[in-house]
Amino acid sequence: MSALPETSRFRACPLCEAICGLELRYAGSELRAIRGDTADPFSRGHICPKGNAILDLENDPDRLRRPLRRRGNTWEEISWETAFAEAGAGLAAVQRTHGADALASYLGNPNVHHFGHFAYLPSLLRQFKTRNVFSASSVDQWPHQLVAWAMYGHQFLIPIADIDNTDYLLMLGANPVASNGSLMTAPGFEKRLKALVARGKLVVVDPRRTETAAIASEHLAILPGTDLWFLRALLGELQRLGPPRLAAYEGRLNGFDEAVKQLGAVSIEHAAARTGLLADDIRRIAQELYAAPKAAVYGRMGLSTQEHGTLCQWLLQLLLLYLGQLDAVGGSLPNDPAMPVTGPGTSAGYRGKTNSRVRGLTGFSGEIPVAAMAEEMTTPGEGQVRGLFSCAGNPVLTTPDGRAVDAALAGLECYVAVDIYLNESTRHAHYILPPAPFLTQYHYDMVFNGFAVRRVAKLNVPMRERAEDERGDWEIFNGLGAAFAAAAGKPWQPLPPPQVMIGMALARGPDKLTMEVLAAAPHGLDLGPLAPSLLRRLETTSGAIECAPAFLMEELVRVDATGAVATGDLLLIGRRHVRSNNSWMHNAPRLVKGKPRHALQMNPEDLAVRGLQDGAMVRVVSRVGAIEVAVEGTADMRRGVVCLPHGFGHGLADTRLARANAVVGPSYNDLTDAQFLDGPSGNAALNGLPVRVEAAGSAA
Repeated sequence: MSALPETSRFRACPLCEAICGLELRYAGSELRAIRGDTADPFSRGHICPKGNAILDLENDPDRLRRPLRRRGNTWEEISWETAFAEAGAGLAAVQRTHGADALASYLGNPNVHHFGHFAYLPSLLRQFKTRNVFSASSVDQWPHQLVAWAMYGHQFLIPIADIDNTDYLLMLGANPVASNGSLMTAPGFEKRLKALVARGKLVVVDPRRTETAAIASEHLAILPGTDLWFLRALLGELQRLGPPRLAAYEGRLNGFDEAVKQLGAVSIEHAAARTGLLADDIRRIAQELYAAPKAAVYGRMGLSTQEHGTLCQWLLQLLLLYLGQLDAVGGSLPNDPAMPVTGPGTSAGYRGKTNSRVRGLTGFSGEIPVAAMAEEMTTPGEGQVRGLFSCAGNPVLTTPDGRAVDAALAGLECYVAVDIYLNESTRHAHYILPPAPFLTQYHYDMVFNGFAVRRVAKLNVPMRERAEDERGDWEIFNGLGAAFAAAAGKPWQPLPPPQVMIGMALARGPDKLTMEVLAAAPHGLDLGPLAPSLLRRLETTSGAIECAPAFLMEELVRVDATGAVATGDLLLIGRRHVRSNNSWMHNAPRLVKGKPRHALQMNPEDLAVRGLQDGAMVRVVSRVGAIEVAVEGTADMRRGVVCLPHGFGHGLADTRLARANAVVGPSYNDLTDAQFLDGPSGNAALNGLPVRVEAAGSAA
């Protein structure tokens, strides 16, 4: 019998922010191989290890295929009809018995990677009518969104560094060579950054010499959590170098002079003392920025997930304004995507309408900081959370003080999870509803196309029909919503299939694309470079850029009055590897093979001072917990700083993750502190965490 001929089909990768085009090679109905799509106009054949890992996800024996119901410590498969009815009734019973706020929702990072989650979840969440909505956004990008809302009127009007056209890029707390970018979608980052270095300059500011710093023109090893003083000194020095370049924004700025005066009142010498950088380097960077014809500034996880994340993101915008590089080609400007993320029909955001019950933490855009989730479950009183709906999330490994979260989940009366794995968090669920593989579903990347460095569009069509016992994510939300509404005595209107929703959303966009046009372009469409659009899209009440939001000015006064900076024996920061994409990817053999990546990295001089040996087991202690981990001495680390990767900590009882449970390494979030937050946003301060490191087995 002759072998089946191979055929190719094309999709965009849904596993990370780069949305690379993939060529999937089939023999009949069997997926045989995955490679980069050389005809994709955006990724041009680039593929990272995650793209090939789709083969592992499709064939993973641990992946759940049918709904599960827990009875004590035993799991049993049930039908979809039974799962919807019982799960919906269970969630409704929690609210009927204890009140609306007794039910909470938690949404994990993968939700933004699939249209069926991002477009359909809001309808279900509105049914719950609870203030207790949590997500991975508040351990990630909330400072970006909050500043965009405060200054520009919409949480997704986030300027993107125009890396393909800029001459000078100042990058803080970001490692896109490993992360594939974030709020800056650009496949093949390494090539793009090398091209920038060849024609201009890339300066990376980071406590660690990262993979990105290694190819940069210059690396400045800053102390964690002190970026605020570095940025303020830059702004102050720009004022001494010359006037702001504001011609493009004439009549559209409110409070610029006030904000710049207050923020720039930091001397370079003071900033040098706080940051551990040289005063001459800070002064020179300001001079280079001011002289560059096209300059951009960009800060990501290391800048956002720290004690002053929101103030730092605010400063980035003001620096761009001062330089005249905001909404400018070669500077930073928002994408105006084919499927709108701003404008009519989108959520502009709001602050402070919903606060947490226990600590009164300020909410944003209908969510409460996830750092409050465990205490809302364990603190008695009216509004105590007793039930949970979670979707594509593993908060035990990914949110602050994971051990406290683990204990809190174990005490819930009803926990319904939409997830493909029985993992460290969903092991506490009463029902798990697993979506069908994404290769069986329509998809359009609404989020990351909106933050891409170029305007592109691509429709992903199903590679095969779903099996009779598989349900798409959108079908799960429709089914669960109908069952919950019936049990709660509420009306429910199901949403139409994704191909209808995608077409409706595209019709609202600037290009008026249709499903037919996209279907005829399987490799995707190049819609052109970024172009200035911010001023015409502002959604502030005044119609101007609000440069001095009152709550940010107040936070600045508070910081200046206290002068507090996190101090400790050592300061802990996180890191990411190109093969790691959150905890749920550790069950894919292609992504966990090779040299272990779990070690605590530490400067050799810091090791020597403590009498520690490279490769030894050490004990890392924070205010809330302790872990034991192997230590790796490396000159890539600044003295006084240690570095541990996120997403590890598998091996807990009652999970079904055979491969992940064999991956060595403790959870970063057994150390992180739910009390250590960015003030204005409530975002978790995961970086710059005070810790001490000692020999394993030391007395507590």
